[in-house]
Amino acid sequence: MSQPEHGQQPYPGSQPGWGGQPQWGGQPGWPAGQGGGQFWQGQPTPGWPGNPVYGQPLYVAPPKPGIIPLRPLQFGEILDGSFQTIRRNAASMFGSALIVQAIAAALLGIVTVAMLQVAESLETVETTAEFDEFLGPFIAIVAGALGVSLLVGFLGAVLQGVMVVPVSRSVLNRRTGFKQMWKLAAGRIPALLGVAALLTFAGLLAVAAVVGIAVLLFTAMGPVALVIVFPLGLGGVVVFLWIGLKLMFAPAAIVVERLGVYDGLLRSWHLTKNNWWRIFGITLVVSLMVGIIAQIVQIPVSLAATAIGAVVTPHPDPETITSTMVVTTVISMVIGALVGSVTFAFQTSVSALIYMDLRMRRDGLDVEFMRLMETGADPEGIPGSQAPAQGNTWPPSAGHAPGTPPGSWPTA
Repeated sequence: MSQPEHGQQPYPGSQPGWGGQPQWGGQPGWPAGQGGGQFWQGQPTPGWPGNPVYGQPLYVAPPKPGIIPLRPLQFGEILDGSFQTIRRNAASMFGSALIVQAIAAALLGIVTVAMLQVAESLETVETTAEFDEFLGPFIAIVAGALGVSLLVGFLGAVLQGVMVVPVSRSVLNRRTGFKQMWKLAAGRIPALLGVAALLTFAGLLAVAAVVGIAVLLFTAMGPVALVIVFPLGLGGVVVFLWIGLKLMFAPAAIVVERLGVYDGLLRSWHLTKNNWWRIFGITLVVSLMVGIIAQIVQIPVSLAATAIGAVVTPHPDPETITSTMVVTTVISMVIGALVGSVTFAFQTSVSALIYMDLRMRRDGLDVEFMRLMETGADPEGIPGSQAPAQGNTWPPSAGHAPGTPPGSWPTA
């Protein structure tokens, strides 16, 4: 009996028949199984997943070094990754959001207290001259409230770009402190201020245009203009929402890819191509979630503050009522700032992970993350700043196994 030649190891399963040994450079001579395919005697019928046919690759799951697996993401993975990012980088994520929310709460508290005082003085208005005197401060307070809202939106756009830094680093399990986050994003602050100012001004201009057209129509046509104004306003909201989601990832692109204002807006527009409805669905669900959670937290606090005020001053006078309302407002603002900082950090993390997901689908950012994971390059930088060559998209084309660089298969 002859033995297999040196260097030729028999494959698992039952031994092949003598005389049918595979030769280098040719096809193996295993006996043919049912169905005409060639496989080893004693091996199970070829299938997936199971023992593969000779030469067929095994599936290897993509690695998950940090908060998400290095492949295009599902909705649940985006939510889980957002929670993990906040938990691992609490100081940078929660602390930064709390600063902005505290500023907003303080300004809104001042406006609210001023509104309470003006409303109290309205009870003493009896003549037209006194009403005219009341109207001036009232308009100023409304303008102040609008200005605070614009400021919060402006700071939120800037902070959205800054907070993408810990999210990107958490993908490779790199923690980011408060100081390190702002240091890494410091060079992109001017561009973030520019894009935030541009988006805020464009939004304000759009609202002013719609309101101006509505006023002109009502002035010229009277109540009949409602037939035109209502669909016009509805269409304006739809267009505003569509453009807003298309430009939603400009701050993230400016920070991670080191782009300018115009290039960042153009990059966001291209990334969202053919993905608008998916982004809209995720954003809507997350917004509803955080809105419900915020209401669940704030409603009991408001009720408790009202009950405490009723117990402390069961027979209040007007001055006591005003003081109680001020204290209640301050407490509500503090609780609102704490809840708002958590919800803002969560929404920002979701937005950043959607941005990562779009880049993994379009230009193979997962391959770049794998390279950084294997080499350990730039441990103190922002991962994802160097985009790989175009064409490494998901799902993989022929000859590309999931979780491996293009052109190679994982070994069994």
